[in-house]
Amino acid sequence: MKRQVVYFILPPRTLLLDVAGPAEALNMANRYQNEVRFELHYAGPSAQIKSSIGLTLSNISTLPESLARNAMIVVSGAGGVTEDPPSEAARNEIVEWLRRIVRPTHRLVFICSGALLAARAGLLEHRACTTHHDDCEKLRQLATNARVLDNRIYVADGNVYTSAGVTAGVDLLLQVISEIAGPLCAVAVARNMVVYQRRTGADPQLSPWLEGRNHIHPVVHRVQDATAADPARHWTLDDLATVAHASPRHLTRLFQLHTGTTPLTYINRLRIALVRQLLANSQLSLEQVAERAGFGSSRHLRRIWRQYSATPPSRWRRTETVKR
Repeated sequence: MKRQVVYFILPPRTLLLDVAGPAEALNMANRYQNEVRFELHYAGPSAQIKSSIGLTLSNISTLPESLARNAMIVVSGAGGVTEDPPSEAARNEIVEWLRRIVRPTHRLVFICSGALLAARAGLLEHRACTTHHDDCEKLRQLATNARVLDNRIYVADGNVYTSAGVTAGVDLLLQVISEIAGPLCAVAVARNMVVYQRRTGADPQLSPWLEGRNHIHPVVHRVQDATAADPARHWTLDDLATVAHASPRHLTRLFQLHTGTTPLTYINRLRIALVRQLLANSQLSLEQVAERAGFGSSRHLRRIWRQYSATPPSRWRRTETVKR
């Protein structure tokens, strides 16, 4: 099992939700898959701090002198930031630690006003980023060469991730979980937390594996889980109704109501997503790709593909190869 070390860095007056939400999401991710083990650590300048709501957090480790090559660093935001000397000294210590410890192989996550510490450490230079809407202008002043984006839930630029305020940290960590442990794990975590991944019009497009999951209806989720686990299977509406323990007519109505699409369209989106993965990561012929993705032939694949892309599959594959 792969180990993913995660260090939550806690500044003075840490926003509790900035830590608890993302940490709980990662903890839940350990329950839903066996490929990656998220190992959570909590560190900061002080062994004990008072959070933004007055609750004391203790047993905080010192800032480590070294990190694993693939470590993830999560810096939380703070509420009611004061300029008193002890608090400013603690923030300076985090900034200096980030400058000293961060390597290109680390995954850096800055939640809410944690982005301000990233900016002071020079980690946002020439990158797209965001933060809480109250702090966007301050972020621009601190990171003059960064591209600060307003009205974003989160922004990912290379190995650096930044999020808007408070609960947006959960949205961001669901995306990170999807990248590291897979989209089905992220879906399971979101369902358990009874949240869904929000998007604004300018946010990155949601993965097809996560689309249509912004609901809590168990019947529809059962069908989505089954089809996502085996999109290449020849699914009939009767098969899906059996999985759902509902009549085909009732399932179709529920699916349309809660996802905005039909079961067949949903399955085709999953298959096209699988096709993209196979085209980008294998040397299989288009006919072989079609077969593995559940299409009857390459002609059938192309017909469905045209509904989602104006670029033919073969040309799309060449473009992806050049990017790599």
